[in-house]
Formats: sequence, structure tokens, C-alpha cells
Amino acid sequence: MGRVLSGMRPTGPLHLGHLLGALDNWKALQEAHECFFMVADLHALMGEYENPAQLRSFSRQMVIDWLACGIDPKQSTLFIQSEIPEHAELALILGMLTPLGWLERNPTYKDQLREIEGRDLTTYAFLGYPVLQAADILLYKADRVPVGEDQLAHLELTREIVRRFKFLYKKDIFPEPEALLTKSSRILGTDRRKMSKSYGNAINLSDDEETIRKKVQSMITDPRRLKVSDPGHPADCNVFSYYGLFAEAAKAAEARDWCENAKKGCTDCKRELGGLLAEKLRPIREKRKIYENDEKLLESILAEGQARASAVARRTLQEVKKLLHLIP
Repeated sequence: MGRVLSGMRPTGPLHLGHLLGALDNWKALQEAHECFFMVADLHALMGEYENPAQLRSFSRQMVIDWLACGIDPKQSTLFIQSEIPEHAELALILGMLTPLGWLERNPTYKDQLREIEGRDLTTYAFLGYPVLQAADILLYKADRVPVGEDQLAHLELTREIVRRFKFLYKKDIFPEPEALLTKSSRILGTDRRKMSKSYGNAINLSDDEETIRKKVQSMITDPRRLKVSDPGHPADCNVFSYYGLFAEAAKAAEARDWCENAKKGCTDCKRELGGLLAEKLRPIREKRKIYENDEKLLESILAEGQARASAVARRTLQEVKKLLHLIP
């Protein structure tokens, strides 16, 4: 059984993209690995430092989503990053031995500086966030990290830091974490762009049935189908892609037939999809209510996770500090 570390930034409500891209995978991982799942609020603060008022609320709501989607606190350790000070301390130590050039050539850093508008990300912390990310992984000596192919460069930087640490101090404290490549189903938002809270195009796990149906009705469909009598093109229709992800095979085939043979209009097709999604998310909505209505239960789960994670983090940092002659 390997040890896994993964996390999410609490920057807003979780949506269908998070369910397909991470949470379904986490559910499977916790059956076969020792899993540490982290609310990465310090990483969120790097981008939201000017407006942090909702950070605590988003953190709790995100944990509620995890629990509602089947992440089991008896199988997995759930914790909030900022409540374990060893994350920041190990990041500072690792930052002392990480060459600046490694951070400056990080492709994600350059891309986000170009793409993200309305926020000043030219900060010391944002440049150094891969070092904090490395500290998150190494603090728990995780040997497996679930990532998509676009995140492999981040993980390789962590591996480089491990090798440099070993070279400088002649001791093998940290494992070089291996990538668990995750295949995530590609899902677009209601406007055919990447699903994101910042675009206002996401169907959230916490949305009620009426909201889900309204959002589905607003979805952009096949741009080439101008009239109900026109045959559709399912491969070009974002609505049909949802049938492929969330419907049974027979239902998806039926939807394809409606579209290709003009048996139903797009409005009717979206009405069917809205009902299907509302039903799919019903168990999550109902389970969310348990934790929303019992704050003590939620806090006890977090407290237990914090205690388990803190014990591991404390041992690792003491080992590092002894090696560096910071403590006797």
C-alpha cells in the first residue's frame, strides 16, 4: 500500500468537473492506498490574498462536498493545510536550496501570469508555489501523487528538490514521488468553455434541482442545427457530451437517435438532461445536508484528520531539522 497526497484549492463551489476529474478518482484511491487529502488554502491564498474573506467558508464547503461524494474519513485523512504549520516551515527550508531558475522556467507560472486578469500574481509566493507544493508532498513522504499529464512538470520539480536535498545532505529522507496519471473525462461548461466558477458556466455539486435545470436549459447546443427539423450532430453538441458522461449507455444511444434523426428539439433534449443530472446529483445533495446541519460532526472529522496529519508532519520536520542541525 503506497501513500498518496492530493489536494484542492478552496476558491469556490466544487462542480461537475471536480467530480469527474478528481473525486471519483479519490474514491478509488482510498480503497487501495493510504490517502491524505488536503484543503490547499495556502495555495488558494496566493491568488486570493486581496480578497480572503470567504476562504474559511469555501474550505468547509469543499470538505462537505468531499464527504458527500464518498470520501471516507475512516479510510482517508482529511485536513486543512494552514492548520498544520509544518507545511510553511518545510517550504521555507526547501526554498533555501531550490535554484531560482527552476521556478522561473515553470511553464504554468508563465501561462498563469499571461492568462489571469484582475489580480496581481507577480509575488514572491506565487513564483515559489511549486516549493510549497513540494513541501506538501514530502511532509507526508507520499510516494504517489495523482496528476494529469499537464501537471507532470510540477511533480518533476518536486523530484528534483528531493534529489538536490539528498545530494547536499547525504541522507535519503524523502522518497521521489511517482505520478499516478489520472484519466479525467473532459467536460465543458454550459457555454462550451472550460467549466470554471470564474466563467459562471459551472454546474455545482451543491446546486438544487431547479438551479441545475435552469443551467442546463441555458446550455449552448449544436451550432449547426438551426431548426427542429434539421438533423443534429451529436459530436459537435456539448449537451450530448453530458449524456455520454452521465447517462446509461442505452439512454445515451437514445439521445443520439433523437439528435441525428431530428426526433426531438434541443429544448426537449436539454429538459431530459436537466432531469437526469438532477437525479444523478440527488444523493450528493442529500448527503451534503447531513454535514451542513451538523457543524460539530464536520469539525470533529476535521479535528481527527488534523491530528493524524499533524503527527506525521511533525515527525518529518523534526527529522529534517535534526539533519540541518537546527535542533539537537
